[in-house]
Amino acid sequence: MRILCVGEILWDVIVPAEHLGGAPLNFGAHAQKLGHEVFPISAVGNDERGERALHLLRQRGISTEFVQIIPGKPTGTSEVELNLDGKPTFAIVRPAAYDFVDLSASDLARLAQLQPDWIAYGTLFHMSAQALASTMRLFQALPAAKRFYDINLRDENWNLVAVEQLSSQATVVKLNDSEAECLDASFDAEAGIDAIEGFCRRWIDRFHCEIVCVTCGDRGCAMLKDGEFTKLPGFHVEVADTVGAGDAFSAAFVHGLSEGWTAPQIGRFANGIGAVVAGKAGAIPDWSLEEVRTLMQSG
Repeated sequence: MRILCVGEILWDVIVPAEHLGGAPLNFGAHAQKLGHEVFPISAVGNDERGERALHLLRQRGISTEFVQIIPGKPTGTSEVELNLDGKPTFAIVRPAAYDFVDLSASDLARLAQLQPDWIAYGTLFHMSAQALASTMRLFQALPAAKRFYDINLRDENWNLVAVEQLSSQATVVKLNDSEAECLDASFDAEAGIDAIEGFCRRWIDRFHCEIVCVTCGDRGCAMLKDGEFTKLPGFHVEVADTVGAGDAFSAAFVHGLSEGWTAPQIGRFANGIGAVVAGKAGAIPDWSLEEVRTLMQSG
C-alpha cells in the first residue's frame, strides 16, 4: 500500500533532546514499520536541521522525493513541555519551511503515477494558505485515493473554517475526545461515551465522511463505521511521553482498514500500538509487533 503523508516536518525540542517529528511524518514512519510505502510531502530549510532531517529519512528508507528545500526559511521546530503524565504541550515556531510547500504540475503528475491508496493529512500544515491550496490541487489530481484526516488541533494553529473544509474532503476523520468537545457545541462531556457517539453521527451527517474515530487516551477509542458505533478499551503502560502515540494509532488504524479488519480488530490493534509508542521517548521510537502482541495478550 502506498500512502502520501502531507504536512509538517519539524523537530520536537524536548530539552535536552531533539526528536524528528511532525504528525504526518510520524504517521508515515509508523505506517512504514507496518510494511507500507510512504511518501512525505513537506519541506525543510537549507540549514543544519534540514540536512539532519533528510539524512534520518533516508536512513529509515523513507522517500525524500517530495520533501522540498526552501532557501531562507528555517526547518520547523516545536518546543515541547511534558506534564507529570507525559502529556505534551507544543509551542510551534512559524513561519517554517513547510509553510511554503508548493506542488508544481510536474509534481502532481509524478504523484499521480504513484497511484497512492491513501493521502494522510492534518490541520497545522494547512494554516498556510499556500500549503492548503497545494493540498486541494493534490486532492483534485488524485480523486481515487482515500483520505485520512487527523484533526490534531494545536493552540493558535487551527481555525474552524479549515477544519470543516478538510473534514469535507476526508474518507476517515480521527480526533481525540477533547478536540471533539472543542469542535462541537452539542458535545456533552458528562455524557461520556454517548456524547462521543452523538458527535460521530453529527460529523458524518454534516461532512459525509465514511468513518469517524475518537481517541480517549488510555481509556481507548470509539468509532462510527458503516453506521455501527464501536468502543474499545485502552491498554495501560508506564508513559514516557505521548508525543507521536496518536500518530502511531492512526497508522495502525489505516493498516487495519487496508487489511479489511472489523472495527473491533482495528481499534484494538491501534490502541495497542499507540500504547507501546507512549511507553517510549520520542514520536517515532523503535518498536516491534512482538511488543504490541505481548501487550494485547496481557490486556
